[in-house]
Amino acid sequence: MGRRKGRNISGWLIIDKPAGITSTAVVNKVKWAFDAKKAGHAGTLDPAATGVLAVALGEATKTVPYITDALKAYEFTVRLGEATNTDDAEGEVIATSQDRPSDDEIKEALAPFVGEIMQVPPAFSAVKIDGERAYKKARAGEEFDIEARPLWVEELLLIDRPDPDHVTLEMTCGKGGYVRSIARDLGEALGCHAHVRDLRRVWSGPFDVEEGIGLEVLDAEAKDPALDRFLRPLEDGLADLPELVCPESSLGRLRNGNPAPVLPGEAAYGDEAWASFDGKAVAVGKFMGGELHPSRVFVPE
Repeated sequence: MGRRKGRNISGWLIIDKPAGITSTAVVNKVKWAFDAKKAGHAGTLDPAATGVLAVALGEATKTVPYITDALKAYEFTVRLGEATNTDDAEGEVIATSQDRPSDDEIKEALAPFVGEIMQVPPAFSAVKIDGERAYKKARAGEEFDIEARPLWVEELLLIDRPDPDHVTLEMTCGKGGYVRSIARDLGEALGCHAHVRDLRRVWSGPFDVEEGIGLEVLDAEAKDPALDRFLRPLEDGLADLPELVCPESSLGRLRNGNPAPVLPGEAAYGDEAWASFDGKAVAVGKFMGGELHPSRVFVPE
């Protein structure tokens, strides 16, 4: 088997994703522009959605789960009075209503969507049903049920009411949230039907949309080493975990995936934490009895 071509380059790139492109296509474009061996993203955005898409290169791909699990914030506009089969503006209108709730009624209806809720993903989603993606079944006109799943919603706020037909909301939530489901269920709760008109992810874990670059920058500077200036260190993907300093005597053992002593820090027994040497990530794993038990090891460039 031939050696995979590309650069051994590691780090995070924050893309401000435009509408009209899939998250996978963005990752492929980043990989091509950086001539990177390996790339992945943390948290899919629908093609119509915009905003933060955090793309990991090289060793940073090992930190993707920590960004996927982190809190994220979305700003989105809900169209009241119309339900669609996709729960967004891309789909066909399947129900309408002339009722338009007041701002106070909307605020009251938002309350049950905060905290630990049960959410049914949209029919047009990548959820697997009997081994097949739901959207494939939906496109084929099949009837099927999707099980509700838990979602943590930290905050859901009404931030604007541009006109009677539209309301702009901001939601902070955990892993696996579907904004389209929130809009659909809010419309049902208000008795007026609703769908998402537009959606923007404003931050994801430690990554903010203000720090993101557009695809036009990627295209303009593709294959140019100057593009590397936009890369953030892979350690940023571990921002939510406690950092423990690795003494030089433990470096070899940790890099080989073996438990080794680390200097005490803010991690409690049993916590997931990461060990650093000279500020660079060495390994991530469980902190137990003064040692780090690695689950992921980072290969130095």
